[in-house]
Amino acid sequence: MILRTHLLNNALIADIQLKEANLANAEQFKSELMSLINKGNKYVIVNFEQVIYVDSSFLGALVSALKLAMNNRGDIAVVGLNNDIRSLFQLVRLDKVFRIYTNTQEALTGA
Repeated sequence: MILRTHLLNNALIADIQLKEANLANAEQFKSELMSLINKGNKYVIVNFEQVIYVDSSFLGALVSALKLAMNNRGDIAVVGLNNDIRSLFQLVRLDKVFRIYTNTQEALTGA
């Protein structure tokens, strides 16, 4: 399992259990996240706190999951990005697509 999940205040928190989020695990990540969305979870907070490296295939999987969530009237927020990953999100303009928060509590309050 790539994601460890728990419910908190009507949101599903999905903690990524990887140091390197890359092509080798992108498909499994996508499958797990889409399964959680298909089970009716409307607001998913994906926590990158443990992740030190992300590649484009993993980001593509995240975008695919967001499309599914939006089609189901849901949303995905992202938390716990380190400076390098945050810069990558900005470089590929995903900061315009995802709501990015510093931590889970901030995402829950919509700060």
